[in-house]
Amino acid sequence: MELKLTIGLKCKEEKTVSMDDTASVFGSGAAEVFATPMMIGLMEAAAMKAVKDYLPEGHSTVGTLVNIKHLSATKVGKKVWAEAELTEIDRKRLTFKVTAFDEDKKIGEGSHERFIINEEKFMNNLK
Repeated sequence: MELKLTIGLKCKEEKTVSMDDTASVFGSGAAEVFATPMMIGLMEAAAMKAVKDYLPEGHSTVGTLVNIKHLSATKVGKKVWAEAELTEIDRKRLTFKVTAFDEDKKIGEGSHERFIINEEKFMNNLK
């Protein structure tokens, strides 16, 4: 499998925080603020999209590790975004630097690993 990936690939994923994105609705806390799992999901989406166009047909990535700090709360109605940058390629293991922001400040940071998979083989192994 030939990879066309290069260190430094980046992507930004954004959304506006709704009630469905809050810790109280998600079940990860009681506050009506942007939930940590939702922030992590935004970070993962940015990482996945950063490399998807550079993978061979029939291949994608799956998340395998997150090491994230949620630094600050964000209220409903604020725009949030996550940025992912590919920092390491080790065969099929990809490592990303991830950061998240709202309109006022940095709200999260850390690292995220994804593995390249052959989608058909991956799904067949689950049967």
